[in-house]
Amino acid sequence: MTAAIATQRLTKRYGHTIALDALDLEIEPGEVFGYLGPNGAGKSTTIALLLGLLRPTSGSARIFGLDVRRDAPAIHRRLAYVPSEANLWPSLTGAEALQFLANIHGSVDRSYQHELIDRFELVADKKIRAYSHGNRQKVLLVAAFASRADLLLLDEPTTGLDPLMEQIFRECVREAGDRGQTVLLSSHILSEVEAVCDRVAMLRGGRIIETGHVGTLRRLAAIRVRADLDSAVPDLEHVPGITDVVVEGQTVECAIAGPMEPLIRLLADAGVRHMTTREPSLEEIFVSYYGASNGRDEARP
Repeated sequence: MTAAIATQRLTKRYGHTIALDALDLEIEPGEVFGYLGPNGAGKSTTIALLLGLLRPTSGSARIFGLDVRRDAPAIHRRLAYVPSEANLWPSLTGAEALQFLANIHGSVDRSYQHELIDRFELVADKKIRAYSHGNRQKVLLVAAFASRADLLLLDEPTTGLDPLMEQIFRECVREAGDRGQTVLLSSHILSEVEAVCDRVAMLRGGRIIETGHVGTLRRLAAIRVRADLDSAVPDLEHVPGITDVVVEGQTVECAIAGPMEPLIRLLADAGVRHMTTREPSLEEIFVSYYGASNGRDEARP
C-alpha cells in the first residue's frame, strides 16, 4: 500500500541554520500520527515542505505517492490544512468564510459542516474581525473536518481553544481516523497527542529522535516506584537503571529504567508493606528526552 506521507532525507537549511535535517518519515493511510517537539524543533517546516510552500534544500517528499511540488494541485485536492494561527478575511462572516474555503477546496460535507458548527459552538453570522483567536481557529477546524479530506495536516491546531473545545477537537480527530482519513497532528500538547494518536515521532533540532506507538514510547522512560517498608531503606545506589531516589523514613520513591527484579529483591528483603508502580506519561517521556528547551527558534521563510 502506498504511504500517505513518505519523506526521504528531507532537509531544509537557511544559510548555516538547519531547520530540518535528513528527515525520513513514513505514515500509513488511515493512521493518526503525532508529531511532537518543542518550539523550533522543525514541525512547521516539515508541514510547509509537505504543502509545497517551501523548496527543500535536499531530499524528497511524497503524499499518496505523488511529488509534493510537481503534483501539488492533485495533492491539495485530497488534503486539508489547519495552521496554528488563522489569518482569515476580517470583513466576511464565519459562514461566508466557510463557504469560500469550501469553494476553494472543492469538497464539503454540508450536513457534517452544520453539525460541526453546533459542536464547536461557532456563531457563524458574526464578522471574522469580531472573533477571538479561538473562534477564528474554529472556522479553520470546521472547514478542514467538513472537507472529509483524505489527509489532514494539523499544525498546532488547538491554539486558542478552551478545554471543552479541545475535547470536541479530539472527538473529531478520532472520527476522522475511524473513517480511514490520515491525520498528521503537530503539537507540543502531549495529552492531546496521547489521547488520539496511533503512533508518535519525537523531533528535536530538526531530527527525529524516536518513533513508535505511544505504549512503546512510554516503556522507553523510567517507571516510577514508591514503596513503604518494614525496616530501613536499603542502599539502592548500585541497582542498574535507578535514578531520582528519595527516602523519607521507611518510604522510598525512585525511577527505574530497565529490569525491575534487582530493585524488587532488595525491597523485599527489607519487608514491603505497600508498593505502587506507575508508567510514565508522555509528558515525562518528553522531558526525559528533551530536558530543557534547546533554545533555538525554528527558522522560517
